[in-house]
Amino acid sequence: MARVFLGLSGGVDSAVALKLLLDQKHEVVCGFMRNWDSTANNDFLGNPTINDDNCPQEIDYNDAMKVAQQFNVELVRIDFVREYWEEVFAYFIDEYKKGRTPNPDILCNKYIKFDHFLKYAKEHNFDYIAMGHYAGVEHTDKGSFLIKAKDTNKDQTYFLCQLNQDQLEMSLFPLTNYTKPEIREIANKLDLNVARKKDSTGICFIGERDFKKFLTNYIPAQKGKIVDYETNKVIGEHSGVMYYTIGQSKGLGIGGQKDFNDGKWYVVGKSISKKILYVSNDPSHILLKSDEVIVNDIIINNKKFVKIEQCTAKFRYRSRECSVTIKWLDDTTAILKGDNLIESITPGQACALYKDKYCIGGGFINQVFYKGQEKNYE
Repeated sequence: MARVFLGLSGGVDSAVALKLLLDQKHEVVCGFMRNWDSTANNDFLGNPTINDDNCPQEIDYNDAMKVAQQFNVELVRIDFVREYWEEVFAYFIDEYKKGRTPNPDILCNKYIKFDHFLKYAKEHNFDYIAMGHYAGVEHTDKGSFLIKAKDTNKDQTYFLCQLNQDQLEMSLFPLTNYTKPEIREIANKLDLNVARKKDSTGICFIGERDFKKFLTNYIPAQKGKIVDYETNKVIGEHSGVMYYTIGQSKGLGIGGQKDFNDGKWYVVGKSISKKILYVSNDPSHILLKSDEVIVNDIIINNKKFVKIEQCTAKFRYRSRECSVTIKWLDDTTAILKGDNLIESITPGQACALYKDKYCIGGGFINQVFYKGQEKNYE
């Protein structure tokens, strides 16, 4: 039995994680993390006129409280608003300004859930922290290893790829051996108030809001031309190239173009300085494929895998794993060469590394190449 501090989010996954930990006879206290406050964040930004407070965290907190009460455990509410702003959201905005596509959920795990939340746990003499992620951890005499979840469709190791050994050593993931339908079934049998609650999607501070509209609060719209890459013909207008990502095919507003094939259009390139969004209606366009990437800020979470030269990699959460060869440039930077062409790689996104069932670490995509040429539209 251990003393465990569980992140209770107000969703069904962490609620069932609580039940599973109690069944294992652990002493559990729950923590609800308050990470977003538009008023406070606008003060940090120096622009208190922005009003985008549409994050349902008060609903989530009340749902978490009902779960804690049902199981008769303590729920602590912890404020990480400033930490989230300084260590996650400010980075998110800076990356978008550069025309890159960041993934703040990975930084939230690295800096908030498995850093500040972990520090709170240590200060209050907990043995472990636990989360309702679909992932697993093996604690051995050779260290702790991050492993894939049983539910391969929901596996969230991609979002945990920046965790280090110290963080893994104090972590538990109770949902390792369960699928999402099994978790729903458990919640229904327990008659939990969150049993039928819809899963949260996307980024908490954006919630159900229109993504572009949200970003305009923090990055002024910069209109420009949408250009067909092959013909250089202007076929539309965008409100800001930073709002789009490579491979995106929805929300472009350029359907039904005369003199072009019917079907979807795809973002194949961006020029920040020229304010041009390059598109193609060819889903197999060569600009959507790459054979090499440079990945920065790589963390390898166990010394067993340090300087590994062959593994698989995921360049997006829902993408398939690709076989890659790794050439290390220094301890945290490497060139990854794909055994086959890799689709829709986007600078700023995370790259998670895998060896069999283990997620061994990951970093952030910095440069993208095809046949030795960097994809650069400036």
